[in-house]
Amino acid sequence: MELLKKIESVVKEAGEIVLSAENIQDCTNLKTSPADLVTAYDVQVENFLKERLPALVDGALFYGEEETENCDPSRGWVYIVDPIDGTANFVRGFRQSAISVALAKDGKVQYAVVLDPYRKELFSAKLGCGAFMNGKPIHVSELPLSKGIFGMGTAPYNKELHPRTLKLAGQLLARSCDFRRMGAAALDLCAVACGRLDAFFECVLSPWDYAAGSLLITEAGGFVCTLEGDEVPVTEKCSMWASNRVNAEVLKELSC
Repeated sequence: MELLKKIESVVKEAGEIVLSAENIQDCTNLKTSPADLVTAYDVQVENFLKERLPALVDGALFYGEEETENCDPSRGWVYIVDPIDGTANFVRGFRQSAISVALAKDGKVQYAVVLDPYRKELFSAKLGCGAFMNGKPIHVSELPLSKGIFGMGTAPYNKELHPRTLKLAGQLLARSCDFRRMGAAALDLCAVACGRLDAFFECVLSPWDYAAGSLLITEAGGFVCTLEGDEVPVTEKCSMWASNRVNAEVLKELSC
């Protein structure tokens, strides 16, 4: 677990950059659309992580949201990083954002760290060793969806997926007590891992959105797959279904 502790330490330091942010809207730019934003702090956090993390593992490469090295994330040791997940929240002061770091080897995530700097919650996992929040073990819930709450993302960069998203949301809402839309997929997945949510879906996510959270869920006893029922990769965009074991089969009941 020594390597996990070192990754945690670096991510905690990066969290101080997020907490120090001022005048965020003044250093915000559009990427592909008004929903797809990048701030100077995204770049600053990513540069900090890019400088510090690779040195922890000899030969490790860096695959980040803002700048990816020319590397194949399915081969060798690769960090898969979202410097600030929930940038739109960050810009607007919602204080619902996270730093997400996964370390994969040959396409399989071995280590995961997600930090919510505002709540001072550090989620971490090592493959085969369980999942933790601030050093204490976490587990998925045992509630069926009929007594539970699901989370969702709306794939805001892909408006063509909105009809599918709303169709799925309607089906799940009819089967559940309520839903939450919080705007930071990494934290949504952590919420499933620690039992705050009983399921989560989004029609498309990038590897840096889900790589760490997926390991946290499976190490916490949960289940992840694509909406098509396939294994979740770490090399490409895909849809996501995440849940406790009680709700793992709910996906088969939905018209996706």
